[in-house]
Amino acid sequence: MKLLENKVALVTGASRGIGEAVALKFAEQGASVAFTYLSSVEKATALEERLAGMGVKAKGYKSDAGDFKAAEQLTADVLKDFGTIDICVNNAGISKDNLLLRLTPEQWDDVIQANLKSVYNLTKQVMRPMMKARSGSIINMSSVVGMKGNGGQSAYAASKAGIIGFTKSIAQEIGSRNIRCNAIAPGFIETDMTHYLKDGGAEKWFEKIPLGRFGKTEDVANAALYLASDMSLYVTGQVLSVCGGMNM
Repeated sequence: MKLLENKVALVTGASRGIGEAVALKFAEQGASVAFTYLSSVEKATALEERLAGMGVKAKGYKSDAGDFKAAEQLTADVLKDFGTIDICVNNAGISKDNLLLRLTPEQWDDVIQANLKSVYNLTKQVMRPMMKARSGSIINMSSVVGMKGNGGQSAYAASKAGIIGFTKSIAQEIGSRNIRCNAIAPGFIETDMTHYLKDGGAEKWFEKIPLGRFGKTEDVANAALYLASDMSLYVTGQVLSVCGGMNM
């Protein structure tokens, strides 16, 4: 039996990168997958077809997780289409890097809304069906930057650190209902968002990573699979770093 057989997963920001890898990994392990995208209909359609080709039910929804009303409508639509939500991966996010002296209030607000408010929005919505079922796993995508900080990324670091505090608090609130809430803190993972790091000379970044390489999106997807499945039934309120050892 596959690890996520008969489960329904909702993954935000899944049209590319880590979110796409998580959606594919979940489908590989038998989960029906609902996912969100914000702009690229073409990529979303391609992912939907790829997931369906793996023999699971799949549907993409154009939705902004940072908008509370949109998150409310998304959850209602997913419940109508899939019947339940067993797993929620809050992955949607952006980065607008700048030194604080140059960071505009608009840039700060955009990052906080997309990265942190989105986690509040979706978690608040999916808690209800999970509480009714007295079962569920919520996985929030943080970052090692939220644990260590990084010059030029104050807004991103603040949003990702906030996710960690939120995760630990929610785990305490809903643990009695048999719902788990954990976070993943990726390090440097090869995605569109980190491509500029390699352009700037990967060797200098590798010096900070004991394993000596950037991670793959599948490395993060494997961690999400562990936290989504029954393998982690006694794990909640934790932050799993997938960073090649750079956060030791």
